[in-house]
Amino acid sequence: MRIKQISVTGLFGIFDHVIPLNMDERITIIHGPNGFGKTAMLRILNSFFNSRYSDLRTIPFKDFRVAFDDSSSIEIIKNIENSDEAKKNNIVFKFDQPYSEAAYFYLKPRKIRSDRRLPLMILGSDIQEMYSHIKPLDISTGEPLFYGEGVEHFDNWSSLNLKSQEEPDWLEKLKSNIHIRLIESERLLNFVPNHTSRRSAEMPSMLSTVSAYSDELAKLMQDKFKEYGTTSQSLDRTFPVRVVKQQPSTDLTDEQLRHQLNELEATRSRLIEVGLLDKDEDTEFQIQPQDIDESTKNALSVYIQDVEKKLSVFAEIASKIDLLRKIINNKFAYSYKEINFSKEKGFVVTTSYDAPLSNSKTLLPTDLSSGEQHELVLLYELLFKVQPNSLVLIDEPELSLHVGWQVQFLKDLQDITKLTDLNILMATHSPDIIQDRWDLTVELKGPQK
Repeated sequence: MRIKQISVTGLFGIFDHVIPLNMDERITIIHGPNGFGKTAMLRILNSFFNSRYSDLRTIPFKDFRVAFDDSSSIEIIKNIENSDEAKKNNIVFKFDQPYSEAAYFYLKPRKIRSDRRLPLMILGSDIQEMYSHIKPLDISTGEPLFYGEGVEHFDNWSSLNLKSQEEPDWLEKLKSNIHIRLIESERLLNFVPNHTSRRSAEMPSMLSTVSAYSDELAKLMQDKFKEYGTTSQSLDRTFPVRVVKQQPSTDLTDEQLRHQLNELEATRSRLIEVGLLDKDEDTEFQIQPQDIDESTKNALSVYIQDVEKKLSVFAEIASKIDLLRKIINNKFAYSYKEINFSKEKGFVVTTSYDAPLSNSKTLLPTDLSSGEQHELVLLYELLFKVQPNSLVLIDEPELSLHVGWQVQFLKDLQDITKLTDLNILMATHSPDIIQDRWDLTVELKGPQK
């Protein structure tokens, strides 16, 4: 099930937009003047499918509709009347399916208890301006929260419980079939919970996103290495028995065995290069034709099958790290930097430039420029934070990027979507991002005069 089209009427009381998604190439680019609602469209879509309803409540619109490729649709209708009854049920979800009656769900206004002791910073009138550039993290999911959800999700920070409105089965099923991730324009800082304080209303600490993702990647690599170890132990315990029971294969030639061994070594070398395996002096095979007899061939056949199973544990993460490394180093080369990866540190950034003020060749991820961090964070999210067949919403990918990087972005994005099986809807002001692919674009226009 995929989203085929989104549309809105009465956005900001002015705009009506229709955005058909490119179903074949799976990349759709929306562009238009400032203030026409590009970011608002992305935020409404994300707000609905991730049940973070603050944007539905705060962004002015009349009707927002999402059409799917199975001819069903969901409509978000805002009641803009001022009557008391309208205020009780001011947002309605209407789900239409072929040959079925429409299903409805009424979203109730959020109630904040007057006895909730929230920090003054949360309730201050200038909070949006002060913290508009920071993404707090939802402790329960590890995902970013956005301004407007600070009060709605404050129970995550303060250990207080707010029971959300129960949703019907049809709505939960619909959301489980559609996966949306929003990558916002301001993506370089996160809030993380402050576990050191006993005060329930203690504000979380700030952490750079690039540092958080570096730590996260290290953990992912360590987990895969542990899985590799568990698989290896299991196979090694039964190896002698399986060699004895293995029936000799008359079809397997010596040349095929040597080819398979060489393929394994190439795979192992690649895993060492991306930091998933440690270099081992005994990993090279020097097999001569005279060394292979029937019994040796039998043992090698089982061994090859085992090693293939062991190394297959790394297949997915290795492909993602390899592509990230290739794209990033292609861009970092211009500033004499290189990125590699390790199970201990995650991102390992080095420089080949001899700086007179420092003898160190190793840089912290936070030592990268704003543009370099934007590129690394954005690509990491696309490769590691999104599950296959998701729709990823990207707001202003060109931020802080050199024109040359913008020109390369669409090609990099196509390489990533092929590997990760993603659909992309992005909003941009940059013709350098679009290049000659205006066939992928939808222009947001003002009302007809």
